[in-house]
Amino acid sequence: MPFLGQDWRSPGWSWIKTEDGWKRCESRSQELEKESNQRNPDHSIILNNEDEEVFSNEEHGYASKKRKKGHFRNDTNTQYFYREKWIYVHKESTRERHGYCTLGEAFNRLDFSSAIQDVRRFNYVVKLLQLIAKSQLTSLSGVAQKNYFNILDKIVQKVLHDQQNPRLIKGLLQDLGSTLCVLLRGVGKSVLVGNIDVWVCRLETVLAWQKQLQNLQMPQQVGHGLTLSDLPLHTLNSILYRLSDGSDIVTLGQVTPALRMLSEDRRLWKALCQYHFAEKQFCRHLILSESGHIEWKRTYFALQKCYPPREQYGDTLHFCRHCSILFWKDSGHPCTAADPDSCFLPVSPQHFIDLFKF
Repeated sequence: MPFLGQDWRSPGWSWIKTEDGWKRCESRSQELEKESNQRNPDHSIILNNEDEEVFSNEEHGYASKKRKKGHFRNDTNTQYFYREKWIYVHKESTRERHGYCTLGEAFNRLDFSSAIQDVRRFNYVVKLLQLIAKSQLTSLSGVAQKNYFNILDKIVQKVLHDQQNPRLIKGLLQDLGSTLCVLLRGVGKSVLVGNIDVWVCRLETVLAWQKQLQNLQMPQQVGHGLTLSDLPLHTLNSILYRLSDGSDIVTLGQVTPALRMLSEDRRLWKALCQYHFAEKQFCRHLILSESGHIEWKRTYFALQKCYPPREQYGDTLHFCRHCSILFWKDSGHPCTAADPDSCFLPVSPQHFIDLFKF
C-alpha cells in the first residue's frame, strides 16, 4: 500500500486507476534512468583502434551522473505554465488532506498564462500582479516567483506587440521596480528566496522593460474608412459615457475639437464620480469654482487620490463556498451543491490575496 500522508519515508509512488485495478506508475527518476541506458552504449564496447577502453568504470559512472544532473537542470530551466481551470482551496490539515493551499501554490496552478490572452481577463491579471508586487512578492516560493516573472514577461511582450494598455503596464512595472529597490537596499532585513544576484537581474530586467515601453510609439493609422470625426455628436457622447477611466476620457478628448468639447461636460464627470465613489466620499471633497458651481472633473481626480476607484473587469475568478474551489467562471467546476449559482462569489484581485492569509 502506498503512503497517503506527507511522510518522509514515502517512496513517492504514484498510482493510476485502470479497468484492471490500480497500477503503479514509474517515477521520473526511473524513466530518466531507462532513457539514459537506451541512449548511452555500454562503455565496454567503446574501443579505439588500439583496443584501449575510452572510459574506465569510474569515468563512465561520473559521466552518467553528470549527464543526468544536466538533464534535471535543463528541465528546471524550462518555462512551464499550469493550465488548471480550478483548484481546491484548503486552509487547514484534515485526515484526507495534509497541509494547506498558499498564495504561491494558487498562483502557480491557476491558468494565468492563458488568461492574459483573453481581453476580458487581462486587466484582472495585471491588477493581481500589481498587488502581489506591492506586498506579497517575498511571500511567494521560488517557483512561484519564477512563474510570476515569466507571466510578466509574456504580458510586456504582448503589450509591445499589440500596442495596447501601455499605461496599465507602466503602473505595474513602477510598483514592482520600487519594491525591488526597497528589497535590495534592505538586504538582511527581509528573507529573499534565491541569490542576491537573481534579484539584481530581475531589477535590471524591469528597468529594461520600462525603457522599452517609454520608447513605444503608436503608429499612425492610415485608412480611408470611417473615423471618429465622421460620427455624429450623440454617438461620440455615448462612447464617452461608456468609459470608466477618467484618464481615458481626457486622452480621447485630445483627438478632435468635438471630443474635447464633449469631454468637458460636467454631467459626464458627475456620473463618473457617482459610479466610482459613494456619496459620502465625494461630498467631503467637492471642489467649487469661483462662480459657486461644482467642478466635477477636478473633484474626480481629487477623489482618485484619496479612495480606490471601483474595479470593473470583464471576467474574474469565482469562489464556490460549498466546494471551497477557486475557478474561472466560464470554465466552471464539478460542484455538488443543489443550487450552484447561489454558492458562487466573484473574487476581486484583493480578495484573491486575502483568501490565502492565515
